[in-house]
Amino acid sequence: MKTIKHLATALLPIYLSLAATGLRAQGEYATTSQIRAALEQGSTSSELLVNRYRQQVQQLNAQLHAVIELSPSAMSEAQRLDKLRRDGQILGPLHGIPVLLKDNIDTSDGLPNTAGSILLKDNIPSHDAFLVEQLKKNGALILGKANLSEWANFRSTKSSSGWSGTGGQARNPYDLSRSPCGSSSGSAIAVAAGMVPLAVGTETDGSVTCPAAVNGIVGIKPTLGLISRSGIIPISAHQDTAGPMATTVTGAVLLLDAMTGKDDRDPDSFDNATKFADALQPQGLQGMRIGVVRNLMGYSPQTDAAFELALAVMREQGATIVDNANITTLPEIHELEFEMLAWDFKDALKDYLATATTKYKDLDSLIAANKENATAELPYFGQEIFEMAQASAGREEKEFAANAAQLKKLAGEQGIDATMAQHKVDLLIAPTVSPAWKIDHINGDHFTGSATTPAAVAGYPHITVPMGFVRHLPVGISFFASANQEDRLIRAAYNYEQSSRQRREPRFLSGDPALAVSGLK
Repeated sequence: MKTIKHLATALLPIYLSLAATGLRAQGEYATTSQIRAALEQGSTSSELLVNRYRQQVQQLNAQLHAVIELSPSAMSEAQRLDKLRRDGQILGPLHGIPVLLKDNIDTSDGLPNTAGSILLKDNIPSHDAFLVEQLKKNGALILGKANLSEWANFRSTKSSSGWSGTGGQARNPYDLSRSPCGSSSGSAIAVAAGMVPLAVGTETDGSVTCPAAVNGIVGIKPTLGLISRSGIIPISAHQDTAGPMATTVTGAVLLLDAMTGKDDRDPDSFDNATKFADALQPQGLQGMRIGVVRNLMGYSPQTDAAFELALAVMREQGATIVDNANITTLPEIHELEFEMLAWDFKDALKDYLATATTKYKDLDSLIAANKENATAELPYFGQEIFEMAQASAGREEKEFAANAAQLKKLAGEQGIDATMAQHKVDLLIAPTVSPAWKIDHINGDHFTGSATTPAAVAGYPHITVPMGFVRHLPVGISFFASANQEDRLIRAAYNYEQSSRQRREPRFLSGDPALAVSGLK
C-alpha cells in the first residue's frame, strides 16, 4: 500500500495535466457543469478529456480497483464528437463528456460484460444496452466499464462489497481500508476520486444509493421503467433499474435525462416528456412539507447527528419538517423481499444468458463453474444465494406472483404513499446508510441498516446527496417519494446541496486518522 506522501507525488502530474486543460487547478475536481463550460469555450476538447481521465485511471486504479477496462473506441469517439462540435452539431448537454458504465451493462465496443465474474469473460455483446444507445444519441462518451460487487452483490450472504473475480477488491477513496458499499462500487469510487465525471450504476435495493452515500457523491435511483433494463444483467424484473452517479445533483440529473426513453424490449419502460434539468431550482425547498422517517434511522448515532444538522438547513431554506412520518410496513417488507428476489433472479438471469455469447446458460452451470474455478471465484465467500435460487422453482414458485404483488403494495400503496398522505408531506427523508465499515474478507460486510428498501421495493424514485462526515467518512441523506415524482425530489435535493455544500474531495487515507494519531492503528 502506498503512503499518502507517495499518493500525493503520484497525483501531482495529474493535477498539472488537468490544469493544462483549463478544467482543474490546485486539486479541485471539475464538475459536469465546469466541463460543459470548458468544452463550449474551447478551452478543452473531448480528446483531451479522454486523455485526462485515462491518466487518472492509470494513476489511481492500482489502489482503488474502480475500473475493470477502458473502451478501445473512446478516443476515436472523442475525435468524432469534437468534429461534430466544430461543425456546430451538439447532440445534447453531455456532448463529448466521458461516462463510465457498471460492468453489467452491454456495450458493442468489444468489451465483455462480466458482472464481475471471470466466467463471463467471453460474453461480448453485439449490441448496446438501450440506455447506452440513449447516451450515445445524446452525445455522451463511453469511457469504459466499472468494477462492481460480483453479480451485483447477489451471490453470497457473506460477500464483501466491491469485490469481484474480474476486478478485485474496490476500495473507498476516503479510507482505503473501508468498504465502498455496493454493488455499484466502482462507479461511485471512480466519480468520487475524479477518475471520470459521470458514471452509471444499477440498483435492485441500495446498489446505487449506498455506494453513492459512502463515497460522498450523488446517486439517483429512478422510478422503475424510467430507464430501460434491456441489455443489463439482471436480478429482478420487479426492482432492477439503472441510475446516474455524479459529484453534483446537476451532473446526475443531466445524466438521467440522457438515459430515459421508451424501449419496446422492456415491458415496464415508458416515455418521459419531462426534462428533469428544469427542476434544478435554487429555492426548491421553499414551502415544501418534508416527512422524517425515524424508523429508518438509529443504526449509526453519529450519522443521525449529522442528519439533525441537515434538518436545520432545510428549515432555513423554507421547508416544514414533519417528524415521525414512519413507514409502518417495514417489517413485512423485509420479511418477504429476499426470497422473492432469489426466485426472480433464477429466471431473469436465464433469460439474459439465453442470448449472451457465453457457454453458461443457467444458474446450475454457473454454480458448477464457480466450484471449478474456486481459487479465482470463491477465495473469500461462497455462493449461497446462487444455490438457494437454483433450488427454487423460480417464478414458478406458487407464492411468487402473490408475494411480488404484496411487496409492491406494502412498500408503495401501504408504505410510502400512505405515509405521505397521512402526514400531508411532499417527500420523505432519512439518512441513507452508516459510514463505510472496514473491509472484512473473513466475516463479510458489517452492514447495520439503510433507507434504501422502501423505494427499491416499491419501484419509486430515491436520491442521495452528501450530508456531511463522521470523522473522515462521508454520509448521505436520502430523499424519496411516490412514483414519477423525480422532479420534486430533484428540487429538494438541489436546494439542499447548494445550501449545505457538504461534499469534499477524498484524501486516500490508509486508515482512520484519529486512530493513527492515538497510536491505535
